[in-house]
Amino acid sequence: MTSPPPFDVDAAARARAHQAQLTKPPGSLGRLEELAIFYAGARGRFPAAAPAKARIYVFAADHGVAAEGVSPYPSSVTAAMVANFLAGGAAISVLTRASDIDLRVVDVGVASPIPAAGDGKLGELLSFPVRKGTANFLREPAMSRAEAELALGIGARLATAAASEGVEVLGAGEMGIGNTTAAAAIVAALTGAAPEVVVGRGTGVDDAGLARKIEVVRASLALHAPDRRDVLGALAAVGGLEIAAMAGLMLGGAQQRVPVVVDGFISGASALVAARLVPGVRDFLCFSHLSAERGHRVVCDALDARPLFDLGMRLGEGTGAALAINLLRAAVRVQSEMATFANAGVANRD
Repeated sequence: MTSPPPFDVDAAARARAHQAQLTKPPGSLGRLEELAIFYAGARGRFPAAAPAKARIYVFAADHGVAAEGVSPYPSSVTAAMVANFLAGGAAISVLTRASDIDLRVVDVGVASPIPAAGDGKLGELLSFPVRKGTANFLREPAMSRAEAELALGIGARLATAAASEGVEVLGAGEMGIGNTTAAAAIVAALTGAAPEVVVGRGTGVDDAGLARKIEVVRASLALHAPDRRDVLGALAAVGGLEIAAMAGLMLGGAQQRVPVVVDGFISGASALVAARLVPGVRDFLCFSHLSAERGHRVVCDALDARPLFDLGMRLGEGTGAALAINLLRAAVRVQSEMATFANAGVANRD
């Protein structure tokens, strides 16, 4: 896979130097300053205007491993939630409307028929199904290597198309019953972390359900014995179609110098896949929030990532990314629109 252009350290340095001239004590805006500097380096220019055109892709797919009772919800909920996204009734629907963020919903492997979505406030579903959900990876590989590559390519092509339409920042979201199990399995496979460290309660399993999820991940890893050096093989063995598609979105965004905002644990698993496939992608990723799913800390440690905030969220859908895009816009506007000491006639410190 082709490496992205390098992060523009010169543009980032000019942004950092400009921050020192603004009418505030150095560093007093904390992470907002870092965020604006990151944006300049990722986009490859300074000054860089705040991203007016933002888009979040929510990739939806089902998981065969849901048959093992790893979620309290049936797989049919995936299709029902896709309809809810299209009707404008989901949390991500509300947050993107409130923030003037374009929302696109993508079927990469929903197993059940998608119900009619009323008047479809968010427009048409993008339908690129690789297959009708993954296989049950406790019994067999989740997908073939070719299917994993196909899902990666869907995400990458959507990022390329978005850049050609003038999108300046992307967000990665997902929907799929059973996908915290797949995310935990791929994170364990790529980091060597123990299942009990990465498996969380997902949509709210009880203690017995949590123990079952941990055992499913442990047994699946024993069955497939994925090699962490073979990222595509690990993804095919225990991953998910939406996890692969989000990783592709990150790969494609980096190629186009469009930063991608990572949501929580599942989106973070995709970031781990993308960064292990093409290490240069990491420089173009912004990590929105620390998920309440305990495996997310393992992801952040593996990627040397510091999420912007911790609100105890664990919904997914791209909800954290939507909030972080607001922070990113604010950070770049502050950098662009604040007065400098010189033009405000304010004395700088010695």
